[in-house]
Amino acid sequence: MADPLDMTLDELRAALAPRLPAHAGFDGWSDKALATAAAELGVPSERARLAYKEGAVQMIDAWFDAIDKATLDAFPPERIEGMKVRERIRALILFRFEAARPHREALRRAIAALAMPQNAASAASLAWRAADRIWRIAGDEATDFNHYSKRAMLIGVYASTTLVFLDDEAEDLADTQAFLDRRIDDVMRIEKAKARWGGSGRRFSLSRFLGRLRYPAV
Repeated sequence: MADPLDMTLDELRAALAPRLPAHAGFDGWSDKALATAAAELGVPSERARLAYKEGAVQMIDAWFDAIDKATLDAFPPERIEGMKVRERIRALILFRFEAARPHREALRRAIAALAMPQNAASAASLAWRAADRIWRIAGDEATDFNHYSKRAMLIGVYASTTLVFLDDEAEDLADTQAFLDRRIDDVMRIEKAKARWGGSGRRFSLSRFLGRLRYPAV
């Protein structure tokens, strides 16, 4: 790694990103958390603030981006080529949860920050980016309506499973895994139904499906 004092702001932002959640869990996504992470890296807090001049959402964005990059590094094509699509999606989501597991309080605070009305656009953008990157790593090359429907459904699956993950204290994340499996089963049933409805001229309603993900059956 380059000398932190010689880094560009982009390089500094990337270097600080994985350090931030350890402090955001205690101090929130704040200047205090950023200053502590900067001190660990050996750079002045004033320069760190320049790298994150947009504040909390930019810090959260950078952390999520770091998780995305770690996921990409952990799943080269040769690792997933023998897996079924549902197995790929499952493995990718669980990897991301394991990456966030030491920092669940930081994730709670990130979700709370993104839930604020002024951050709605950023929250939607970050959710779409995560879903898109997961599908791309999984090998999806769809460019038609399926490109969008797959990502929209994955956002619902990922978001609902995240709420379970935040309260799952089992060592093997058993509740998270079981819930994720049920949500993926829902998607698979919908995909099969889409194929049947498509052949009969009936139209698949994405909004109805997302509603089912938001309020799943117990």
